[in-house]
Amino acid sequence: MFPTTILLAVDGSPDSDRAARMATRLSKDLGSELHVVLVGRRVPVSGTVPEHPPLDADFESWAREILERDARERLEEQLGKIRAEGVEVSGTHPRIGHPDAEIVNLSEEIGAGLVVVGSRGLGHLKRAVMGSVSRSVVRHNHCPVLVVRGGQGAPFSGATLVGADGSREAAEAARAGAEISTATGAGLHLVYVMRTERYRPQPGPEAWEGWQENVGRAARAAQSWIEGQAKRLRIESGAKSVEGHLVFGDPDREIVRLAGELDAGLVILGSRGLGGVRRMLLGSVSDSVVEHAPGPVMVVRVPARRAGG
Repeated sequence: MFPTTILLAVDGSPDSDRAARMATRLSKDLGSELHVVLVGRRVPVSGTVPEHPPLDADFESWAREILERDARERLEEQLGKIRAEGVEVSGTHPRIGHPDAEIVNLSEEIGAGLVVVGSRGLGHLKRAVMGSVSRSVVRHNHCPVLVVRGGQGAPFSGATLVGADGSREAAEAARAGAEISTATGAGLHLVYVMRTERYRPQPGPEAWEGWQENVGRAARAAQSWIEGQAKRLRIESGAKSVEGHLVFGDPDREIVRLAGELDAGLVILGSRGLGGVRRMLLGSVSDSVVEHAPGPVMVVRVPARRAGG
């Protein structure tokens, strides 16, 4: 299942450095080719930047040459760190332009099976939340995206937590989690979040009778289901340990909370995508988990034609 080609986006930021460590570890453990891209600033259009009034026709060509050279030099600096880890880099890609667009386009050009990006880059504006580049790549890329942030430990030193809900997308996420867990030796956990408010009836003199029993039956069925999923995944993947968890509440909050409790080194979620130019925005759960999880999050995309619609 796992990719033969990984595309790593770097920019020299701390999260980018951690993304590089995770990408090189995956490349080693899974036998995947590693490509590295660094996107420099796009060429300003003559006359649109205050400090650059309209110049002659050679301005944009001159600016592009300067920015391309800067991108190549910065990329070579980052490649030195990666190669020092004993990892062979199959392709290097200095680009200039809008980083999210360049990363997405390049991943399609090289047929990447996974894109790895840092959560916060060294952009002109410091961000208190997930950077706009990583958010855009997750939402628009055709293949799984691993967003890396925070943490000081070695890559995959903690458990791998996978969201399970019975969907095709979640099944793909579970298979990815099992493969990573087997390759890296990380413990694997599945979590199903049950929303009990769905079972609460409308207020009324007769409506409340028996609803607690219905919730109890549903919870027992959910517990049996998640344990069965864990057992089946353990048998099918050969993973040493797969543990199932049933929790109650809002899925995004509970997944983030459980990730913290388990000290998870990676959270994996499924998300349905659309082929071609148009892409479906992430659902609120995966979007929120990527935004708020304490560590790396991988969003596994399933094209609509494979998801049955």
